[in-house]
Amino acid sequence: MTDFPPPPTSAPPAAATLPPPVIGAAAPPASFAPPTGPPPLAGPAPALPDLTGMIAVNGVSKFFGSVVAVSEVRFAIDGGVTALLGPNGAGKSTLFRMMCGLTPTSRGTVRVLGADPRLDRDVRGRIALVPQQDALFDHLDAYSMVLIAAQTHGLDDAGAIARWALEQVDLTDVGDKPVGKFSKGMRQRVKVACALVNDPDVLILDEPLTGLDPVQRRRMIALFHRLGDAGRCVLVSSHVLDEVARLGSRVLVIAQGRLIATGDYRDLRALMDDRPLRIRLAVSDPRRMAAALIERNLVTAVSVAADRLTLDTLDADALGRTVAPLAIELGVHLTEVSPLDDDLESVFRYLVEGR
Repeated sequence: MTDFPPPPTSAPPAAATLPPPVIGAAAPPASFAPPTGPPPLAGPAPALPDLTGMIAVNGVSKFFGSVVAVSEVRFAIDGGVTALLGPNGAGKSTLFRMMCGLTPTSRGTVRVLGADPRLDRDVRGRIALVPQQDALFDHLDAYSMVLIAAQTHGLDDAGAIARWALEQVDLTDVGDKPVGKFSKGMRQRVKVACALVNDPDVLILDEPLTGLDPVQRRRMIALFHRLGDAGRCVLVSSHVLDEVARLGSRVLVIAQGRLIATGDYRDLRALMDDRPLRIRLAVSDPRRMAAALIERNLVTAVSVAADRLTLDTLDADALGRTVAPLAIELGVHLTEVSPLDDDLESVFRYLVEGR
């Protein structure tokens, strides 16, 4: 990726040299487990040292009366793109509002760029939020909408910055059209343009890809990565597994208000090593291959359909080393070896649903 171009004038500069991105967690991956019920409403938070990063969330909880929206969430992230994955109602939007200083925590601390966004006005000026809610002024054209966003930051030459922001989201040619006539995807892009005007160091986006067509989704993801490559901290939420896989492998998984896993989703998949891994083989003689694999105790279950085998194994490495030589030994033609659950969907199902 090339460096992300800065806006034309007075937006704050992006962070210069940053350490490699890190993701912190309260416990090592082996300790993660699917949630078994609502978190407790009371009790002291564990005495753990505060994490640090461009965004650092330490033991944060948010209560609305007797409802626990977020419970003891703890992580830290630096520059680059990180995906926050969770079903609707998991607490993602509430967590984002606390990160932006829009609502206080009930317990724990949030630090963005080393300061409390609730109290530090300068830090709030270096954060941008793309909310999930569609709060646009329908009677305004796209350019005017983004211009107002630039003017609220007190930026010099707000007009040039507004035009620059519209260019980043491919809306230059429709800048004079009222947003009330825009599609859902175009309205999403207007919100992103509004968030870019202050050239934020931290960009938080709540379900920003909803309603975008496949081409615009690819372009928007590429924009996020350009921002991340330029040193910004870009945190993107989604409940769509395919979107998260395209955003990158750095994932935070939240469910029932609790952070249940962090890291590369391939590493998270390693949490499932005590469960059978499902693999599909395409071979010219599936029954003969199945019998040989069973005889060698390499599989725990086998199903045959046409020219394909679906296998469950507890030792994928041993199976991988054996299957090709075994096909040669048996004189069968092997055309496919594909893991069926080594993906983000299986990780999410295992962590959130416990299966």
